[in-house]
Amino acid sequence: MESTRSIPLSKLYYRVCCFVLFFVAAAASFNGFYDKWHFLEQFSHPPVNRNDFGSMVDGSAARPYVYRQLLPMIASWIERRIPEGAKDRMFAKLTSGTMPLWYESPNSPLAYSRTYFLRYKIVYYLSFLFALIAVYAMYLVCKSVGLDSPTAAISAVIMILLIPYFMDIGGYFYDYPELAFFGLAAWMALRFSWWWMIPVVALAAWNKESFLFFVPTLYPLLRRSNSRFSALAGIGTLGLICAAVCWAIRSLYPHNPGGAVQMHLMDQVSFMLHPSNWFNRGRTYGVVEILTLNPLWVALTSWTLWRGWRLLPPAFQRHAQIAAAINLPLFILFGYPGELRNLSMLYVTLLLLIAENLRAWNGGSSHANVVG
Repeated sequence: MESTRSIPLSKLYYRVCCFVLFFVAAAASFNGFYDKWHFLEQFSHPPVNRNDFGSMVDGSAARPYVYRQLLPMIASWIERRIPEGAKDRMFAKLTSGTMPLWYESPNSPLAYSRTYFLRYKIVYYLSFLFALIAVYAMYLVCKSVGLDSPTAAISAVIMILLIPYFMDIGGYFYDYPELAFFGLAAWMALRFSWWWMIPVVALAAWNKESFLFFVPTLYPLLRRSNSRFSALAGIGTLGLICAAVCWAIRSLYPHNPGGAVQMHLMDQVSFMLHPSNWFNRGRTYGVVEILTLNPLWVALTSWTLWRGWRLLPPAFQRHAQIAAAINLPLFILFGYPGELRNLSMLYVTLLLLIAENLRAWNGGSSHANVVG
């Protein structure tokens, strides 16, 4: 019989192994994104002040991109509180190559610019931190619906590694925080009363205004352990908080170019009328491949949905239905054609479909009643 002392040591060992696995997966995913897009600064010659890194942190980017201000504002807030003399010394060491190894800058001209180097580093490391948080959040979502730890861990790793493939048309530093907030919100809706979610939804709306539309998808998850009135009150309050944050951010940039949204309906129609667009090439993780929106991907995703849907807990089936009813019209109207990252409100559903198929592959028993 295993001693009571060895049990905590065994748990510690697996938690350390999970951290290493999640760290490596998050690093690989973040590198896959950064290798493709950086922070868009290398595509701005001459700068267009649309959504490149410099214009984002300066607040001169076009709307709606400039509204995604969580990481830029944090970076600017930290930078303002460091004395100019200290920043001069840091920059001198950076350009002379005498900085410690851990301080090496990313491969970007702006990372060696006196104006942007510190904010660039802060956004860079915060983006990766949110990628790591996203893996843990997805793991916790899987655990909360009764999946075993190995299946939950593998599903979270698969999902984070897929994210760069959804960035064929564009990728942004606020995408990983968005995924982390989706996962955290879904997990907290299952485990806590709705008022515990207030800081999360406020930060999520500060990161990207579209989180406001994700809030209604949490109703079935809140309804699991709350009365109908309490769940509706929670959704209404959280939605108002998101709306207030979005309004406050928008009020800061009323004169920026662009508009609140970008309409792409006719672009979507044109894309669909020319199926050859589905076979355009891209590069992910350094490998040339067909863009993710192609017949093979559609077939595999449909098959995954068909196999896993009946295994999803009922609360997550309803969550997925609400998310699809909101996200698909928004994608058709406002999403750039082929940009699958604009279907991000379905990330949690895809995660659980992958997890349920893995569990079924491993011969696991049904647990659909764990989250009713």
